[in-house]
Amino acid sequence: MNRYSPWVYVTIAVALTLGVLYTLPNFFGEAPAVQVSPARAALNMDNAALGRVEEALKKAGIAPTGTILDSNSVRVRLADPDTQLRAKDVIERALNPDPANPSYTVALNLLPNSPRWLAAVNALPMYLGLDLRGGVHFLLQVDMRAALAKQLDGNAGDIRTQLRDKTVRYVGIAREGNRILVGFRDADTRAKARGIIAEKLPDLQLVDEGAGDDLRLVATVRPEAQKRNQDLALKQNIQTLHNRINELGVAEPVIQQQGADRVVVELPGVQDTTKAKEILGRTATLEVRLVDEDAQRSGSTFNVDVFPERRRDGTVSNVPMKKQVILTGDRFTGAAATFDQNQQPAVSIDLDSAGGRVMNEVTRENIGHLMAIVLFERGKGETISVATIRGQFSNRFQITGLFTPRETNTLALLIRAGALAAPMEIVEERTVGPSLGADNIKKGFDSTIYGFTALALFIMIYYSVFGVFSTLALCSNLLLLVALLSMLQATLTLPGIAAIALTLGMAIDANVLINERVREELRNGVTPQAAIHAGYERAFGTILDSNVTTLIAGLALLIFGSGPVRGFAVVHCLGILTSIFSSVVISRSMVNLAYGSRRKLERVAIGNTAWK
Repeated sequence: MNRYSPWVYVTIAVALTLGVLYTLPNFFGEAPAVQVSPARAALNMDNAALGRVEEALKKAGIAPTGTILDSNSVRVRLADPDTQLRAKDVIERALNPDPANPSYTVALNLLPNSPRWLAAVNALPMYLGLDLRGGVHFLLQVDMRAALAKQLDGNAGDIRTQLRDKTVRYVGIAREGNRILVGFRDADTRAKARGIIAEKLPDLQLVDEGAGDDLRLVATVRPEAQKRNQDLALKQNIQTLHNRINELGVAEPVIQQQGADRVVVELPGVQDTTKAKEILGRTATLEVRLVDEDAQRSGSTFNVDVFPERRRDGTVSNVPMKKQVILTGDRFTGAAATFDQNQQPAVSIDLDSAGGRVMNEVTRENIGHLMAIVLFERGKGETISVATIRGQFSNRFQITGLFTPRETNTLALLIRAGALAAPMEIVEERTVGPSLGADNIKKGFDSTIYGFTALALFIMIYYSVFGVFSTLALCSNLLLLVALLSMLQATLTLPGIAAIALTLGMAIDANVLINERVREELRNGVTPQAAIHAGYERAFGTILDSNVTTLIAGLALLIFGSGPVRGFAVVHCLGILTSIFSSVVISRSMVNLAYGSRRKLERVAIGNTAWK
């Protein structure tokens, strides 16, 4: 009656073993580290970069406790903060001989201090939020007027292209504030242009102005289109910020919209605030130009722009280009690594309709000539691709060459990254020191431990042996919850610690229901074995109903909440699942082991007296 199959005990043993394994990393803390990432998007982190870092540290007599290389950065773990600061200066001097034009970003960071055997099984600590780990909080204001100006400039170019394609003569096109003015000599031409613009650019609202020979067509952006484009600009800025923050190696950064034109950025664990501000404020854009082949052959730099190109062998060559900019990065709608018809690595690029029309015209007139893509960062340009125009194309084309699959992935990423859709400025900056974060952790965990101890003492005094079983089930619940948070790499914040305390209270409530049900059956004269069986079976329905209703509320917070509310909801929902398992399955397994094998059970210790 009160016996589990062996597989149930095996399942419980496996769950608890995994719980211990994945909870352990949270007790080792973090070690100071230095992170090196490319300052220019055209650079890659590879074994050569790792070798330069290690060589610089070796010459300085600094022995790192570990190094990690991934596609975005090199991370060096150090023994103490003093060594961390020395290592940062050494690496900075070795990799950036010209401080005014840095090739790499060298930033202070923190890394988990877990043993390698735990990292080998992917046992990693939970991420800690800004309020626990310390870090920096930024509130950024997006300049929506600049976004509108950029939209109007693009629309002015589209109007110019459409009227030229339809051979409609106009006097001039100019932007005046939030309006685009198009001049005409006669009313018939203006009416014809009005029809073309209304058909091709429906987001513009058109009004006739002027008289006589000074006729104008005034175009303004419709309010709904303006709102849509501002929303898109905000989303593009948030995505670009995500890409940039990856360079800092921040675990679980918070980047979210606040209001109509603001973005909140929280970077837990970042120690170098200046470097974070530098990366967030960095500007980047793309330009497509034709290579000046005459200047390339003669070596002349007269009346051309020259941009460096880094080749696969590490050498740098200068590429002379014509001054005319064919396209800018805002005309690119997508880029992906692919393969051409010969199964060679290539990059597929998509343009918007206006960019496609311009590219169609340029490629038709320049087949067989060289075209280049230039990436501009911090006001300096670098050539990221030079290719021969093989045929006429418009909205979609491929860049081919002696690429490796990794290089095509990198090039596609560079093209997709583009620039901020609108300028941003930091309007609020707040730093949470590591000491304050450590104090928050201590207070949060102290409150949880005190609450846990009070619950355990009460339940053991009130329910005797069954209280001991309930306390051990409560311990297993806490163990499994922390392990789950670590396995999912969730972010723990102060509200999350509050959710842990709430979970413990709910878990003990389930055991109280079971214990009281068993006592009630014993009072009614049922045998101890039958009372245990009935207590667990009949209390389960009530426990399930109460937890499901609470889970629904937690899911609502998870779906509709944000920030601290969402962090609370994650821990709360996971805690409900672990509490059901621990309160019902684990506690009953202990009761079954203690009492289930006895055929003639006369007494059960479940209170101040031993019930018969």
